[in-house]
Amino acid sequence: MGKTQSVGTFYFWFADERWEWSDEVAALHGYEPGTVTPTTELLLSHKHPEDRAQVADTLANSIENAQPFSSRHRIIDTSGRVHHVIVVADQMLDEAETVIGTSGYYIDVTDALEERQQETLDDALPELYASRAVIEQAKGALMLAYGINGEQAFRVLSWRSQETNIKLRALAAQLIADLGMLTDSMAELRTRFDHLLLTAHERIEAD
Repeated sequence: MGKTQSVGTFYFWFADERWEWSDEVAALHGYEPGTVTPTTELLLSHKHPEDRAQVADTLANSIENAQPFSSRHRIIDTSGRVHHVIVVADQMLDEAETVIGTSGYYIDVTDALEERQQETLDDALPELYASRAVIEQAKGALMLAYGINGEQAFRVLSWRSQETNIKLRALAAQLIADLGMLTDSMAELRTRFDHLLLTAHERIEAD
């Protein structure tokens, strides 16, 4: 198989435990697009043995309490390669604003950079140096929330910047401003942090 993308989307409906993976998430697990139907059993079978129980508990809590499925863990693809991933998610609502599931992104933060990711990093460096303080703060928040290193935190910020077409500096500043309002427990903080990360661009006024 060719190189996999670093970010892919997923949807999970609580009622019938139905999953939907983007081609990128399927590839992350080692499958060609359209060749696999994701299930909870399949998902858990790809988790690293040391992380499987934690992910199973997180998923069970997500279903029981109608909470986003968010986690940091390792995936073993069909070829045996280990991927370190962050699952960043938010609630999925129906037209009546009832929580019916969770949707979000798998982010591959494995240390080896893909060529496209390196290009993204190079393109963003000038803005990084011009706005070091606020970006370093945002990186620190990501490192604390997800247990990742500085390079991986910057890759997550860069991804959201590209995904939302918002300047990296503005996105980092909004995230830090939003964090000042959080006073929850660590578990609640992680869930709310995911929400802030995925919606920060909506609170930035257009230039």
